[in-house]
Formats: sequence, C-alpha cells, structure tokens
Amino acid sequence: MSLGTWARDLTLGARFAVTGGRSGLLRTLLTATGVGFGVALLLLAASFPNMLFQREVREAVRAVDGSEEVTSPRPDSFLHLGRTTAYRDDVISGLLLRPEGDAPPVPPGAAKFPGTGEMLVSPALGELLDSPEGALLKKRLPYKVVGTIGPAGLIGPAELRYVAHVDFLDPENFDGRGARYGWSVPGEPMNAFLILLVVVACVVLLLPVLVFIATAVRFGGEQRDRRLAALRLVGADTAMTRRIAAGESLASALLGLLAGLGLFALGRQFAGAFTIWDVNAYPSDVVPMTALAVLVLAVVPVASVVVTLFALRGVAIEPLGVVRTATPSRRRLWWRLLILAAGAAFLVPLIGDIQVSQTSIDTVGVVTGTTLALIGLTTLLPWLVEAVVKRLHAGPVAWQLAVRRLQLSSGTAARAVSGIVVAATGAIALQMLFQAMENDFTQVSGEDTSRAQIAIGIDAKNAGEARGIIDRVGRTEGVSGVIGIVESRAWRPGPLKQGEEFAPGVSLRVGDCASLREFATLPSCTDGDVFVFLAHGAQGNPDDSFVTRAARPGATVALRDPHPHPGAPKHPKGPLPQWRIPATAKVVDSRPDPTGMYEYGILATPSAIGTLPLDEPDAQVMVRLDPAVPDAADLVRNAADAIDPTSWVRTLKDTERDAAFSSVRTGILVGSTLTMLLVAASLLVTTLEQLRDRKRLLSSLVAFGTRRSTLSWSVLWQTAVPILLGLGLSVAGGLGLGVVLLKTGGQPVDDWWVFLPVVGIGLGLIAAVTLLSMPVLWRLMRADGLRTE
Repeated sequence: MSLGTWARDLTLGARFAVTGGRSGLLRTLLTATGVGFGVALLLLAASFPNMLFQREVREAVRAVDGSEEVTSPRPDSFLHLGRTTAYRDDVISGLLLRPEGDAPPVPPGAAKFPGTGEMLVSPALGELLDSPEGALLKKRLPYKVVGTIGPAGLIGPAELRYVAHVDFLDPENFDGRGARYGWSVPGEPMNAFLILLVVVACVVLLLPVLVFIATAVRFGGEQRDRRLAALRLVGADTAMTRRIAAGESLASALLGLLAGLGLFALGRQFAGAFTIWDVNAYPSDVVPMTALAVLVLAVVPVASVVVTLFALRGVAIEPLGVVRTATPSRRRLWWRLLILAAGAAFLVPLIGDIQVSQTSIDTVGVVTGTTLALIGLTTLLPWLVEAVVKRLHAGPVAWQLAVRRLQLSSGTAARAVSGIVVAATGAIALQMLFQAMENDFTQVSGEDTSRAQIAIGIDAKNAGEARGIIDRVGRTEGVSGVIGIVESRAWRPGPLKQGEEFAPGVSLRVGDCASLREFATLPSCTDGDVFVFLAHGAQGNPDDSFVTRAARPGATVALRDPHPHPGAPKHPKGPLPQWRIPATAKVVDSRPDPTGMYEYGILATPSAIGTLPLDEPDAQVMVRLDPAVPDAADLVRNAADAIDPTSWVRTLKDTERDAAFSSVRTGILVGSTLTMLLVAASLLVTTLEQLRDRKRLLSSLVAFGTRRSTLSWSVLWQTAVPILLGLGLSVAGGLGLGVVLLKTGGQPVDDWWVFLPVVGIGLGLIAAVTLLSMPVLWRLMRADGLRTE
C-alpha cells in the first residue's frame, strides 16, 4: 500500500469530516471539543514543572542575600525582619526594612524604596485591605500604602504580601543586615516515599485524560459507519473505508489540537484568577516543557488514527449496512488478564525495595507496572459489562429498555465510563498510600490546644512592663483565659570554676500559681512560694546537676550575667543584683507546657521576687480563645502587634505535617480535582452523544405512547449499570494496586475503607449526569425528531 493511497484516503476522510452535512459537522465539532479539553489539560500538566520552578525562582530572588556577611552599617545596607501572620484562613507574609544609608537596594517587585511608615502591598493584599473583610487586618498593618509589589517580588498573583519601611528595627530585634537580594538555598532531596507518591499520581492523573481523548475520537461512531456503508455501495473496499474513517478522526483530532491550544492559551491568561488548593501562578509561568508539549502534539493525531482502525476491526461494513446491529461476538478474557499480569510482573519484584532513607526509586518499573495495571482494568470493564448485562432480563419497562440497549452496545457504554474506572482505581490506590504514609510525615507536635491556642512572646524593658503586657493581652476581646509569665534568667554568682567558660544559668519564670502549674507539677501554691523545677534530661535538656549548680533551695543567684560575653548589651554600672532562693522552696518535676516543651529552672510567684530588677525580661503569654467570639484569634494577633510589631505570635497545633509531604499532597489534590472534572465532562458528553444518535428512536417510542418518565428512567439505568460495575471493578483493582504499592515500601494497610469517598463521588456522577442530560432528552423526544430528508 503506497503512501499516496493513504494520503488520498485520509484527505477524503478529512473532507467528509468538515463537509459531511450538519450531522457530520456536529460529530466533528463534538470530537474536536473533547480532544481539545484533553489536550489543554495535558499541556497544563506539562506546564506544572515550570510553574513550580518559577515559584522557587521568585522566592529566591526576593529573599535577602545571606551569602555576604555585612557586619556594620554602610550606604547600601539595611536591617530586615521577616514577618508571617495569619488572618482568618489566609497566610500573609511580610518584610520589615530599615535602611542604614542613603542608597539601599530597592526590594524586588518595587519601583522605589518606600518611605518611613509606608508599605508596598501585593495586588491581592491591597484588595483585601480596601474591602470590608480586611478592616480587622488593616489595624494590624498600620502603614500607609504607597504602591504595589510587582510579579518579581511575589510567588503568585494571589499571594498576600507586604514590604514596609519601619524605624523601630535595631540589632536587638532584627533578623539580620543585608545589602542586596537574591538568595538560593539548595533543597533537600525528596524522600523515596514521596517520589513514589508523585510517580503514581502522574500516572493516575494523566491516564484518564488519554482515555478521554481515545473515547472522544469515537464519538458518533454509528453514524460514521452508516456513511461508510454508503461508500461501499459506490465502490470503496473495506480497507479504503477504514482509511477514510481514520482520516475523519485525524481531521477531528487536528481540529481538537487547535482547540486545545486555543483553550490552553486562553486558560493561561486567567491562571492568576483561580486558586486551587492554595496554588496559583502568573500566565507567563504556565509554559509546558518543550519535550512534553511536542510529545502531546505528536501522540494525539497518531492515537486518533490507531484508535479508529482498532475500533473498526470488529465491524463489518457492507454496501447494504453495518453488521454492528447483530449480536456482537463474545469478548475474550485471556488477553485482558495478560495485561494485568504484566503490570503485576513489574510491580511485585519491587516489594520491599523502597526504603524511607532512599532518595530514588525504580521509576520505570513503577510507571510501567501501574500503567499496565490501570490499562488492564480498563480493558476488563467491557468484558465485565457484557458478561453481566447479558444475564439481565426481567424488570420494569424502563429497566428492560436500558438492559436491551446495553446488550446491543455494551462496548459503547463501557467506553463511556472507562475514564471513571481509571480515575477511581488510581484515587483509591493513592488514598491508601496517603493513609499509610501520613503517619511517617505527620508528627504529633506535643502542643496541647485544649490548654491554649495561641502563644505570644514580647520583649519588655522591665518586669513591670512585662506584667502590664500580660494584663493587656488578657483584657483583649475574645480571650477567655491567659497563662502569663515574666521570663528572665538567673546565674550562679562568683568566679568561674576551672574548666567553665560561662557561669551556669537557668530560666527564671515569675507568674501567678495558675500559670506556674502549667510548667510543673506543684503540690500546693500560694503567693510568695518559690519552686525549683527539674526536667530530668527530657527533650535533650541538661541533667539535673546542671540546674542545681545554679539554683537550689537556699542558694543565692545573680539576676544578671556575672560574666557577660564580649558584645553582650551593656548594663548600668552598679552592684550585681542578687536574690536568695528561700530555703523553703520545693523541688518539683517539670511537666510539658501547652507548647509541648519541658522547661527547667526557677518558678516564683510575684511577691517572692518583689521589685528586684530582672535581666532582659520577656512577657510569655499563652492564650485560651473564646469560641463564641468571631475572629478571636485575629483580635489577639492585633493586640500583640499593637504592643510590639516585632513580637512573635504562634498558633498551636496538635500535629505537624512535613512540608514536602504537604506540597506533594497539595499538587495531587489540584490534579485530582481537574481530572474528576474532566471525567465528569467526558461522561456527560458521551451520554449526550449517545442520546443524539438515538434521536429518531426516542421520538418513535414517544409517538407510540411510551411515557417520557419511562425513557428518563431508562437513561438513568443505562448510566448507572456501567458505572456501578466500573466502581466495583475500581474498588477491587484499587485496593489490590494499593496493597502492592504499599508493600514496595514495607507499609501496612491502615484503612480498608478508603474507597467509600470514591464510590460516593461515582454515585454523585450518576445523579449529576442524569440530571444534566434530562433537558436534552426531553427535547429529543419531541415529534419533530421523526422528520427525515
């Protein structure tokens, strides 16, 4: 067969695709639309690596360069302090700057350096501050907005960020001194378990897209086959009709490529307007990798031809009709099981091969095995649907209509839900991986949110000011309770002993009895009591002998470091302030405070310490929030920021999740959301296409007295039966695939019921597709559907 013959027949098929009348043109547009959505999603997936890379680049570009140590002020130096705060469910990042000369570098994304008391904000933060919803946040950022931060200073268009020029930074409260921006810290290599998650997720999320494209090029197959039968009548042979059919699919696929490129180009312009699972990007960052883009653009047209030829291999197109209406030959099972076995052959040898300490895995084996397993399940679905529906008979009229239709074209019904099988199977396997690995990447923080929800630290000039800060926080609206202590230090007085480089010192905490009980187990407590509390080496704390060298009942301690190191803040001249620990002080055991830490040192009630001067005291406050007060947490944050803009405020959490695991989880959730939307669209379009093919039949049934409700229920059963069978296959396949993937890392199965949410989504798809197809169904059942030309 010459290339000229192929080119001639493919060209003829392409002409039929665009000039084949209203029906043919509708089929071409339907196929092109389906392929277009699939191509757009594949190009978006191919853009994800560049999106993540550009986010990292932007974050590195705006960071203060720490590679050069600036030890003293100079014309281009500046002090900086990073600030991260939370407002309701949003995280807001900030950078406070204080120039030390007249030529400080302009922050990335800014046109000029802001003046004192002024700030630059991201467009998203500017909108929030100008809206009624941002009124509470505006009190926390009392700077004048004089401009916006450009893309060079933001990791994404929806980021909430500000850069402010302040005058209160000094060497006591800053993060550091810098002279330029641009700092890159090499990331740690990804854990082998996370690589496994990423690899499996890529297969699971992209394979349904390919299945959807393969399904789209077969839209309107019955009408196409009748048209090919007419070509046989005028002299075309079987091989020629198949090449013409391939040409039609090729034309539709090429139009789909153009549509996909258009949808992708249009969609990327709105990339910043949408935030999915806290991820968004600038349009310029949404650029597919060249190799992946070329692969997509090359594979889709070739796949359309291959799929069409494969679909026609079991169809006998004769001059007087298509032998598709006869009972189809029985589907063979052996080769479908062979694909599953091939997938298992790649995965089973990897059992126990992945260790948590590794930073690489057998990517080829995992990808090949997972892909073959999912493809095997997809090919198994048509056989399962055919085997089940041929045994279904008795029932209501709607049921019988649906069953008979499925018996005549079970392959079409199976293809419609094949994307669900792939997506659901992969989702179940991924969920099993998540459930098992979450324990490895999620740790109990030790923080006790039942005792406090927010921790605050504020520097004070003296103990009186620190106590005033505690009282001020306690009076804040939304605060139901406060654990407040004034924290300082106490040292052993006298000369250093042999081998000592510094005087032994311990923490000194002053607070009421209720607050002190949060740090140690106290037998009893009244104002005037003092305690020495020991951590017994817990959490890496020094042993008890270190504590008792400086603090014990009856010992005298210095309230200022008797041997300060060079560069330490200078204290006023005068005798070293000292305090004698009462001989009646009790030695007690430390207990974890609400932040989960075991502390050690001295606990004293206010009257026991009196008015003695404490060294560099801090106000340490842990707050219990009133759940009845809206925005209680933000009211507390505002209060802390009003007292001291450099104070630290931390929200306590019961668990902490590894940042890399959270990043992978977020990416997979984004992809899963897009994939499920595509699967839903695929099922709806396929259902509507099947209804359109049966337009005349539906009109005839109504004309002969069939009730519309009967036909509506028939459509529901036609959708439900294949989906239910597909979901059953997905549950079995997903659990099996999940177990094998878990065994590769030696992980146990934590939950066998992870498939329930996936099944729920599948049932929801049945309801949604049925409801959305009802308007089209009722329109097709009108009498004008009997018209012919």
